[in-house]
Amino acid sequence: MRLEAITWERLTEAVAEHVLETGAADGGPWLRVAIDGAPAAGTRERADALAGALRVRGRSVLVVGTGGFLRPASLRYEYGREDPDSYYSGWFDTGALWREVFGPLEPGGTGRVLPDLWDPATDRATRSPHSELAPGGVLVLHGPLLLGHWFPFDLTVHLRLSPAALRRRTDESERWTLPAFERYEREVDPAEAADVVVRTDDPRHPAWGGLG
Repeated sequence: MRLEAITWERLTEAVAEHVLETGAADGGPWLRVAIDGAPAAGTRERADALAGALRVRGRSVLVVGTGGFLRPASLRYEYGREDPDSYYSGWFDTGALWREVFGPLEPGGTGRVLPDLWDPATDRATRSPHSELAPGGVLVLHGPLLLGHWFPFDLTVHLRLSPAALRRRTDESERWTLPAFERYEREVDPAEAADVVVRTDDPRHPAWGGLG
């Protein structure tokens, strides 16, 4: 894939404009956008920037992070606290994401999305109230390993880090997760699966492949 340099501001504006021109694949009134990438890639920052650009354009937006949909510690740590296979396939509660985030945004849904479910600090349910996304609104879901679950995204953005950059920018205490991202590359190939790919090896100088 040929990538060209771009600023984060220009990239965010271009993606926001593309979202405005995109219709939901299922014909429903809500759009669902993924900002996929390892924690070191800064998906939350990019999701917040996109949300801001969409709100300026008159769209209601709900930003949700997969960090609020972790499974209980007893399940995450069943095979130890640093098991990359568990991180890959058992860390995040994909069933809850389907039920509490995507389900309400299906055609005929209520639009009432649960923004988070589980607090990893207390290992208890957050008991957060539902957020209602108005028809025409946009869900921006950010986090790692988002592709390959058949989530009904209308647009997917992958923040790509080379293996060397991923290792360099990942805290030493979290480097046990690196084999999970190697597996993600092999099994899902996010750079091929995503609609938009952004190289973020140097966060000051992103590059992207444009909008197909």
